[in-house]
Amino acid sequence: MSASKERLRTTVLGILGILIFVGMWELIGVNRWAGLTWPPFSTVLTFLFDPTRQGLFGRAMAATFSMAAWGYLLGTLIGMALAAIVQVLPTLRPGIDRLSSVVNAIPAIALAPLFIVLLDRELTGMAIATLNVFFILYVATTSGLNNASATHRDLFAVLGSSPVRRFIELDLPVALPAIVSGLKFAIPAAFIGAILGEWFGASRGLGLLMVSAMQNFQIPLLWSAVFIASAASLLAFGVMGLLERFVYGRYQ
Repeated sequence: MSASKERLRTTVLGILGILIFVGMWELIGVNRWAGLTWPPFSTVLTFLFDPTRQGLFGRAMAATFSMAAWGYLLGTLIGMALAAIVQVLPTLRPGIDRLSSVVNAIPAIALAPLFIVLLDRELTGMAIATLNVFFILYVATTSGLNNASATHRDLFAVLGSSPVRRFIELDLPVALPAIVSGLKFAIPAAFIGAILGEWFGASRGLGLLMVSAMQNFQIPLLWSAVFIASAASLLAFGVMGLLERFVYGRYQ
């Protein structure tokens, strides 16, 4: 099967899967098979696109997406910077590896109160998103930087290349597929961190809408907020998947 036919087949199956999922959602909601807490998909869309609620959802989306984006950016920079440091200075790797593992092992929900005290309620989501993304990018980048073959490393050593030059001209290009994969899988982690942080008292955001909806039993509002967060995360994940496919085809 050619590559174009395989991509077409994958696309068709993906669309079919989405349609089946939406159809089952509507069917379960209409027939009340899951009770009043599972509204039909059509009801959620009607609630979501009600003109009177556009301002509410717009402000929430702006807050959550900005915190997720900043956390994604900072986590990526920190994770890749530390990975580059341990690649150029291998003696630092054991300590940074352990530190990264310890930080990742601490539940984010336990760190949220500390972020509220040290930073601000509005920045808690960004901080958690940063930690989530940082570990994924650190692991992905360090793994990718070690993919260069021994033959190529020996060649650079024979030519007298410095560790920095070898990193730029050999290790980094070889690591790009792994880095892009890490960037893709870090997207949901950034959204989770941003929304989780908003549960601890943010003044706006999709996470705040979810908490408020649960407390007041506003089921359409709850599902609308969840739908927005899920759709945005899946869309960004899909776009990064296309970039990943290109990078794998180019560099692997």
